Amino acid sequence: MSELFDILSPSYVLRNALYGSVMAGMILPLVGSLMYVRRMVFLGVMLPAISAAGIAMAIFWHATFHLDTQHSDFALALMGSTVLTTGTLLILAYLERHGHVGVDGRIGVLYVLSGAATVLLLASDRIPEAGALSLLQGQIIAISDSDLLLLTVCLSVILCILWLFRKELLMVSVDRDLAISLGKRVWVWDMVLYGIVGCTVSLGVLIVGPLVTFGFLLLPAMIALRMNVGIWVAPLIAAAVGIAMAFGGFLASYSLDWPTGPTDIVLGCVMLGGVSLSQWTVQKLKKGKHSVTEPSISS
Repeated sequence: MSELFDILSPSYVLRNALYGSVMAGMILPLVGSLMYVRRMVFLGVMLPAISAAGIAMAIFWHATFHLDTQHSDFALALMGSTVLTTGTLLILAYLERHGHVGVDGRIGVLYVLSGAATVLLLASDRIPEAGALSLLQGQIIAISDSDLLLLTVCLSVILCILWLFRKELLMVSVDRDLAISLGKRVWVWDMVLYGIVGCTVSLGVLIVGPLVTFGFLLLPAMIALRMNVGIWVAPLIAAAVGIAMAFGGFLASYSLDWPTGPTDIVLGCVMLGGVSLSQWTVQKLKKGKHSVTEPSISS
């Protein structure tokens, strides 16, 4: 209990890390729910790698063309990551819209290419290794007040867009034929969704790193949809699960002296396993009840 009061104290040294982690745990599952129902899980693996390549490009450009490399690169890395991630998504959407096949193959090629490009771009002697790794792995522990303010503004804008256009985005993601029959401009909402996904993933990679970003996109959405709630409620349940993952993982990592990101993922997997086990148990009990009542009915 003392650890809980410690991290909730306004004087807590890592309070910005806690705030940033909870915000990521709230926004990423909302976007992840839309990606999951649209069967974009494989894309969710590729996008954090593309985002990391965008960060590496920003670091390389800054180290090559600017002498001062000691100041915070958060805003520059965010811009590079967002531009590359969103641009890649829009190109993939254009190719898919015009009937080009081999989407999975293109995603696989982009994944390996972005990983190789990240390593090559950061191989320069001009780039400080510690700073580059901090940005690529997520600098949640070292986030400053100004970076937290920028993060809050960006995530608030994304949250407002998701709330204002929730009906259109869900309809396009869940039932495209219905959206077309109702006269919705599906391609416009596709572009809006891809833009939101690109910006959100870029922010997530900068905050918690590629691995944890994918975990927050996938695990809460899977948990929410396994609860058999309505499709309109599932994103809200996913956001609540993401917040619980972020806060619970932060508390556990503080108590056990574990790294925060992997702790969040393990906690999410435990929650998913608990939901799956409870559903399996309920199904077994129902089958057992039916098998007991059927002979008595026949007799």
